[in-house]
Amino acid sequence: MQFKHPEILWALALLIIPILIHFFQLRRFKKTPFTNVAMLQKVTMESRKSNTLKKWLLLVTRCLLVAALVFAFAQPFTAQESALLQKETVVYLDDSFSMQAKSNGLSLFEKSVQDLIKYSDEEQVFSLFTNTLTFTDVTIKDIQNRLLELPNTPRQLSLEDIQLKAETLFSDSPSSEKNLIVLSDFQNTLGDAEFEQGKNFNFHGVQMTPKTTANVSIDSVYLENNNSQQERLKVYVSGISEAEAIPLSLYNGDTLIAKSAITFGESSNTEVEFSIPGNEAIDGLLQITDNSLSYDNQFFFNIDERPKIRVLAVSEDEGDYLKRLFTEDEFALSIYTLDQLDYSLLDNQNVVILDDLVNIPEGLNRILISFKEAGGTLIVIPSAQGDFSMYNPLVSNFFGTFFLEQVPVETRISKISFDHPIYRNVFENRVDNFQFPHAKSHFRVQSRAPNIISFEGDDAFLLGDDGFYLFTSSLERSVSNFKNSPLIVPTFYNMALSGLQVPQLYQTLGTTSFIDVPVQLGNDDVLNVGHETMQFIPLQKSFSNKVRLYFDEEPKISGIFEIKTESEVLSKISFNYPRTESKLSYLDIDNINAMESKDSMASLFQYLDEKSSVASYWKWFVIFALLLALIEVIIQKFVT
Repeated sequence: MQFKHPEILWALALLIIPILIHFFQLRRFKKTPFTNVAMLQKVTMESRKSNTLKKWLLLVTRCLLVAALVFAFAQPFTAQESALLQKETVVYLDDSFSMQAKSNGLSLFEKSVQDLIKYSDEEQVFSLFTNTLTFTDVTIKDIQNRLLELPNTPRQLSLEDIQLKAETLFSDSPSSEKNLIVLSDFQNTLGDAEFEQGKNFNFHGVQMTPKTTANVSIDSVYLENNNSQQERLKVYVSGISEAEAIPLSLYNGDTLIAKSAITFGESSNTEVEFSIPGNEAIDGLLQITDNSLSYDNQFFFNIDERPKIRVLAVSEDEGDYLKRLFTEDEFALSIYTLDQLDYSLLDNQNVVILDDLVNIPEGLNRILISFKEAGGTLIVIPSAQGDFSMYNPLVSNFFGTFFLEQVPVETRISKISFDHPIYRNVFENRVDNFQFPHAKSHFRVQSRAPNIISFEGDDAFLLGDDGFYLFTSSLERSVSNFKNSPLIVPTFYNMALSGLQVPQLYQTLGTTSFIDVPVQLGNDDVLNVGHETMQFIPLQKSFSNKVRLYFDEEPKISGIFEIKTESEVLSKISFNYPRTESKLSYLDIDNINAMESKDSMASLFQYLDEKSSVASYWKWFVIFALLLALIEVIIQKFVT
């Protein structure tokens, strides 16, 4: 037992007062003559016995009465040791898209908010954070309206992020009890199932569980050219469905242009194909009806008239292989010999190819360096003839590249960098048994640029990045059979695409990306990106013949956005939420290290209240004192 005012216990010394009264008779007696001595002796003996009993009863009663009053004023109580500490509470409320899953007609997020409002102490001060917002030192009354209006977000903090964020919201006081409450569905996207032990705060978790884990998601779309009149739009869908068939609708703007049904066999993935008009702009929206997560029921894409990428090749032959690679539907190819080349043409090009030149004039070097710095793509294919060192004044400006020596030995190409942007998404699987081409001779170079294709022995055959690409061997058929390899098509195609990053069918929110808009702006002009509900100015960089737009934190919502100047819409770009939370699979909260789990918010708050509760006994001591006072009155009146 503990006391709120232990100093009052010194008042127990007052017990000496009834004891002194008992042992010292302070009354004075008056003598009265009485003739019957025998009778007097009998009365005196009986009176002494009765008085002695009464005095002892009064003494005990009064001592207990004084003690009860002293204890009542000292306010005794019992409690756990932690109940006496100052409390700090931080709540993590998961507002990610997976919390859209339903439970008894409500989304898990709505139920979490309602339970938090219902069971929180209205006067308790705490801090709360979600995946995007933070509320510091507030009561539930202060933020309940904000919480009820919060939308779900594509962001998801990991368990480690949650722990680190909570640390910043707790004080540094070592004398307070710190509790972190995690309200989440604990989807697998939270990461490793553990918190770091040894932290100076307690972890409490409540796992919100949906009624069903079935969910269907539109994962991606792909456009496949069929002929000039029609194109095939392939839609990839994944998930688990409780319905036999799910309707899938394709809209162009607000107009329904096609409809199909999604059925799953034994696999959890399926593909739906639509036929759409070729060479026609489409503001596409794919939509399904699914009663689980709603964020992945829509998928935006757009097909605009793609600007042709302007490719200029400087070559001493006719460049027939380049004509086959760069077709007229996507590229505007022009080929000049060195003598025919008008240097002023380079300003309006996206890609410049130096093909098998035996000499590069100094003036052309300077213009090519400026061209590359202005955002153009430069591809250098050396000649097996002539002095290789004449390339160094040009290539040394990019990644510190130098030609060192010629290796006149036939060498087989043996390695492809599948992770390089040139080959990303080109191969479905990493190929080991590929029929690699070879070269009868090549140049050994020194460069900080990454190897894209390598010879046996790790010498580079093709290296480069960020708009600079260098072959270390001539592509003439007498030197190399690379022109006969199927690898040449994606290699040159993707290198040329880097010259003008036109918008793809769609982009994914939250990932860093950039696109090029072929427009010339004034010094003070900028491009805006607009949507029905929002507008923003992205980070951008102007070049002589294009503007490069960078996307990272913005936008935050999915949809089709217009890229425009103050007076003109130039193109469009589509954004979709990442599908990382569409698969409803969860961590086992009971296996999360150092976390104390509860099955509901009510049981968690009841548990915390019990840990903080204090059992007070002063009222019982007051009642006991009143009873003792009543007993003393009874003794005085009825005990003789």
